[in-house]
Amino acid sequence: MKTSKLLGIVIALQVLLLIGQWVAPTAGVAHADVPLPNPSERQLAMVEELRTLNGKMDKLISLLQSGSVEVKVAKDKK
Repeated sequence: MKTSKLLGIVIALQVLLLIGQWVAPTAGVAHADVPLPNPSERQLAMVEELRTLNGKMDKLISLLQSGSVEVKVAKDKK
């Protein structure tokens, strides 16, 4: 008896899915009016960000190589 009820529920859900696909078929259709990002502009922006990052890394490396970095360890407050 449990198997037939479960089978009936599964069939009913499948029927609902099929009805949903027939009623609203445009839900999964891609739209052509969506503007796509320009790959060349995106790549130029990435190169500019990398240049900025390289400048920051150069400053950090020069600071570390100078030996004027001081590290302090905080004690636990238990």
